[in-house]
Amino acid sequence: MSRIGRLPIAIPAGVNVTVDENNLVSVKGPKGENSYRANAAMQVKVEDGHVTVVRPNDSKENRALHGLTRTLIANMIFGVNEGFKKTLQIEGVGYRAKKDGKNLVMNLGYSHDVVMPEPDGITIDVPNTNTIIINGCDKQQVGQFAAEVREKRPPEPYKGKGIRYEGEHIIRKEGKAGKGKK
Repeated sequence: MSRIGRLPIAIPAGVNVTVDENNLVSVKGPKGENSYRANAAMQVKVEDGHVTVVRPNDSKENRALHGLTRTLIANMIFGVNEGFKKTLQIEGVGYRAKKDGKNLVMNLGYSHDVVMPEPDGITIDVPNTNTIIINGCDKQQVGQFAAEVREKRPPEPYKGKGIRYEGEHIIRKEGKAGKGKK
């Protein structure tokens, strides 16, 4: 039995979970709403304040789907209740970001500003010029948008300039070796 899949998911106060006949799990809470269509083989039950996922047999595919389905539903419940957050740090002389309406405007050393519109379900906060905070109720969407922002100027290994996740360690390389050695 899957150690993750068999754990029940507690439904916090203020969160509503429904499962329809097509295994469509819908979760609504204070931060938003999410839905996920579980595999037809998985049986999702909502009973007395908990969500449980049951698999029909121990085939390899069902064992894999069991833990995955439970984790995706748990992430949806956490997301609509508390939300997910990714923090990005900008390092480099002259590199900065600002919020302009619903757009994130970044100066990253290019000849033009990089403008990224705020997608639906995502909020962008820029507390200072070197920090970008991305919030949302969908874990996948928050992570994807953070990766797209980081992709605009990934950190380089020599000086460490670029956009990095908070707490990300960049392995630094040494510059050119001394000249004149023959």
